[in-house]
Amino acid sequence: MSIEELKKLQAYLRRLFGNETITVKARPRKDDSAEVFIGDEFIGIIFRDDEDEDLSYNFSMAILEIDLTD
Repeated sequence: MSIEELKKLQAYLRRLFGNETITVKARPRKDDSAEVFIGDEFIGIIFRDDEDEDLSYNFSMAILEIDLTD
């Protein structure tokens, strides 16, 4: 993903969730996805999907059962 895409995605997620600590970072050796963090904590991956001439982004976040016990 380009730097501009990363910036746009980060701004969108910050607005959507009302959280200025969200950051979107490029992944090493991958150009079709980016990592999403809140502060220093990794929370998920955004995948770029430009198949069928329609550009979209898919956010994937794993939630562990242990995280639900708090």
